[in-house]
Amino acid sequence: MSDEVTRRGFIGAASVAAGGIVLAGTDPARAAESNNKSKIIAISCSRREGMSTAGALQIALEAAKAVSPDAIDTELIELAGKNLHAEVAAKIELAEGEVDDFLPIAEKLGDPNVAGIIIGTPVYFASMSSPCKDFIERLGVFRSQDYALSNVVAGVLAVGGGRDGGQEVAITSVQATLFCQEMIVVGAGRKTSRFGACIWAGAEGGVEEATNRAAAGDLGRRVAEVALALH
Repeated sequence: MSDEVTRRGFIGAASVAAGGIVLAGTDPARAAESNNKSKIIAISCSRREGMSTAGALQIALEAAKAVSPDAIDTELIELAGKNLHAEVAAKIELAEGEVDDFLPIAEKLGDPNVAGIIIGTPVYFASMSSPCKDFIERLGVFRSQDYALSNVVAGVLAVGGGRDGGQEVAITSVQATLFCQEMIVVGAGRKTSRFGACIWAGAEGGVEEATNRAAAGDLGRRVAEVALALH
């Protein structure tokens, strides 16, 4: 079974119960109207909307789009303000009335046109943020559905309070989880950091500072290049 067929089955089933949630199917008519461009989605795992992590990811997406504007679509999803409820991954039911915001995110990631995912996290004590960890635990639903993210290209970006603020440690901790999904994990390429994009939030100019912009752009470009080569 091809990866594309597996992922179409994942989002096309009438309903799939996994990890305590039900994944509703995609309308076949709407799926048929897809433009079939490769899509790259960035996930900002910061609790603060529109801040450094989201800004750096936007730079990465712009660079990804520039690789082949006619063949690539991009989207930024921010987890700020969203309730992901990692306990659902442990089959713990939510209390009545609790909102679970992971389902619409899962439906977007399950689109068979998604060829690349870039995860961005702020650094907390040399590790990923708690929203990032919650998101990764909820990704287990894809693994349980015949590794539905297999061969999707993945890159990781981390934002620290210093130039050497634990970014690479946080990046590799996120990358390790993505290997468990059979994803194709890439770094930022040959120009800047090898592991991923290391961003210094305190730099003069913020994410627009030259080194920050180069790191984020190189990661987005690398994800796009490999995604197009594979898909």
